[in-house]
Amino acid sequence: MTAPLPAYAGLPPTWVPGAAGSGHDVDHLPWGVVVPRDARTDEGARVAVRIGDHVLDVAALAGRERPDLAAAVQGQTLDALLAAGPRTWAALRGWLTDALTREAARPVVEPHLRPLAEVGAHLPFTVADYVDFYASEHHASHVGRLFRPGQPPLPPQWRRLPVGYHGRAGTVVVSGTPVVRPCGLRVLPGDDAPTFGPTRRLDLEAEVAFVVGVPSEPGARVPAAALAEHVLGVVLLDDWSARDVQAYEYVPLGPFLGKSFATSVAAWVTPLAALEAARCPLPGQDPPPAPHLAVDEPAGYDLALEVAVGGTVVSRPPYAATYWSPGQLLAHLTSGGAPLRTGDLLASGTVSGPGADERGSLLELTDGWRVPVATGRGERLALEDGDEVVLRATAAGALGGRVQLGEVAGTVLPARP
Repeated sequence: MTAPLPAYAGLPPTWVPGAAGSGHDVDHLPWGVVVPRDARTDEGARVAVRIGDHVLDVAALAGRERPDLAAAVQGQTLDALLAAGPRTWAALRGWLTDALTREAARPVVEPHLRPLAEVGAHLPFTVADYVDFYASEHHASHVGRLFRPGQPPLPPQWRRLPVGYHGRAGTVVVSGTPVVRPCGLRVLPGDDAPTFGPTRRLDLEAEVAFVVGVPSEPGARVPAAALAEHVLGVVLLDDWSARDVQAYEYVPLGPFLGKSFATSVAAWVTPLAALEAARCPLPGQDPPPAPHLAVDEPAGYDLALEVAVGGTVVSRPPYAATYWSPGQLLAHLTSGGAPLRTGDLLASGTVSGPGADERGSLLELTDGWRVPVATGRGERLALEDGDEVVLRATAAGALGGRVQLGEVAGTVLPARP
């Protein structure tokens, strides 16, 4: 059984300056790993939570005040915390909520706060396996119409199971890491044969990903209802894509080099517990899913995403419109007996909505590279060197405001010779 979540009703506001009413109030408390900006190595990395525009060194505070919880927040990654499971996650969250709202705790807690501007981002956990799904019907249908005109936009199995592919965990990088333009075989306009060189169709993909904490046994099937028993929280994710390389290679086995060069994730993991107020029903599944994929509603999350290129917002994809729920991704992944591992990353695939301004990739926004998109650095069909992509998202919080998920940013660098 999962320990009860903190009760926010009747809580005094947090005493941390500027945090009350912000996207990082006590109803959020995202987990991350921080290092001092002036540090020359990662040896000083510490497990922390964000509160307002400050970070709290949880490792140091727990070592002094909660030795029973300290083991879960030691080390230079969130790995121990992930593996500790939902009882520990809830106990830490309840203790931190109390410590950050009770004025009497301030003298003990405040010395462990640092301004956010004084610390640097760090990849928060060791990525075990990375699976990218294709869970948005609007995205899959639009891409199907672009790639297969005159044919059904979705393959017959798409509404029967969450389609996905296994990505490269070693190329997952933290927000702010530059992205080098990849090279590969692609067929240029007017050419009959492929040539090797830098991608001409570099794209972004706005996604939501789920970070697995508690592993499962090989051969065991994890039900969709067990999401909160295994998943600590959520990160935004940009699945950078070389579309021309992908187009040439993907038949018959799907993406490989077109997506293996970089995947950016946020530096802060938003706990599932912080998104309870954002729960929402799925948009409807027809035909009904197989019994092992059945869910109890509300099974979705209403996250409002935002995609900016060169400082200009180009799209606002709604995660609430996504067809397959995160619990169903988890259930499908394990339905054949594959075990979950601590640090597994399960991504939604591109999040897109029904509107023309709700599409989570340039492939869709440009209607298949035909209609340029206005960005802060000029019109674009595909990303150019020097372009910065930033993904943001908000959701309803337990205190009545909006929880602000950790952003994902990356700047495109030229291909290497």
